[in-house]
Amino acid sequence: MVQKNYNSDIDMESAYQEYAELIFRFLYAHTHDAEWAQELMQETFLRAVSSISRYNGSCKLSVWLCQIAKHILWQELRKKNKRKTEAFPEELPDPSNQDGETNVLQQEQKLEIYQAIHHLPEQEREVVLYRITGELSFRQIGEILGKSENWSRTVFYRAKQKIRKELENNE
Repeated sequence: MVQKNYNSDIDMESAYQEYAELIFRFLYAHTHDAEWAQELMQETFLRAVSSISRYNGSCKLSVWLCQIAKHILWQELRKKNKRKTEAFPEELPDPSNQDGETNVLQQEQKLEIYQAIHHLPEQEREVVLYRITGELSFRQIGEILGKSENWSRTVFYRAKQKIRKELENNE
């Protein structure tokens, strides 16, 4: 079977206009750092331009771009982990800017929620994190994961139920 080469039909400038926000949100969901996500998004499109000959159309262009973005992110995280030698976080919270008990309770609640999310199966965890931290739509999440919008909605709903149940069990 002859595989059609789709790359000659792709206008990367148009692709950038169409998918830049999606790739940024995808990366922001993982990094929680807008500046870093922006840098990684730019690198994603640079690599996409240089490797467009390898895109064969077997998946949506947005999925291919997210795969490149995820690969770049993993590379950068590995580099950061190798360079990081400090045992303490780089930025410690400033206690003078906090409202004592209220902040402690909010942080504890956040920690419990993220622990519950961590216990979810991988696909459910990804959907939840893309939705709450990346603020992606269900349609965008479905595109990234190669599924439908309804699938994303269903997975998110079921994951929320599991999180609620775990939080109730911990009380």
